[in-house]
Amino acid sequence: MAIEIKWIGHASFKISACDKVVYIDPWKVTDSCHDADYILVSHSHHDHYSADDIEKISKDGTSLIGSADVIAKQGNGHAIKPGKALDLNGITVTAVAAYNPDKDFHPMTNEWVGFVIEIDGKKIYYAGDTGVTSEMKTLIDIDMALVPVGGTYTMNPQEAATAVNTIKPKAALPYHWGDIVGDIADAELFDELANCTVEILNPGQSVMI
Repeated sequence: MAIEIKWIGHASFKISACDKVVYIDPWKVTDSCHDADYILVSHSHHDHYSADDIEKISKDGTSLIGSADVIAKQGNGHAIKPGKALDLNGITVTAVAAYNPDKDFHPMTNEWVGFVIEIDGKKIYYAGDTGVTSEMKTLIDIDMALVPVGGTYTMNPQEAATAVNTIKPKAALPYHWGDIVGDIADAELFDELANCTVEILNPGQSVMI
């Protein structure tokens, strides 16, 4: 079964497959569609954790999974730490450490996360706000890697290419550009340097895997 990955914009994604809908870091969601089965939030910075956007997409039975600071702010949900995995009715979500090794914006001690989402036999890696980390070397058989390329707070295009060339996914999709930091040139440079298929989307566009 095909999996649809929609880039909402910035660092926000909607994944649809097997009659399930998974959102990652919903921010600036335009429609109050109330269709989320699961919402994954990597950390509590305002452009990743937005209570208003969570409300727009939540319905009865929606489950929120996030870093401990996100769950504390929201007041409900399931806190997850790097290295831990959850089985969500056939969807496996594994938290991966997300941090800046050489900057102070996202300290390793905060235990903020990215995610590997395994659904219908496919693995999607969402890196979160991160630099190039040693934990990336442990990732295998990734079908789609979603990686930030805007620099300043996250990897720049060269670093993001280093990351995917280490992970060796089948394809990669750049985000964290076009809002706050980064622009299309960062996505295009990443495309030039990455040794895999790269999908560059505009906000609202989707790719199938």
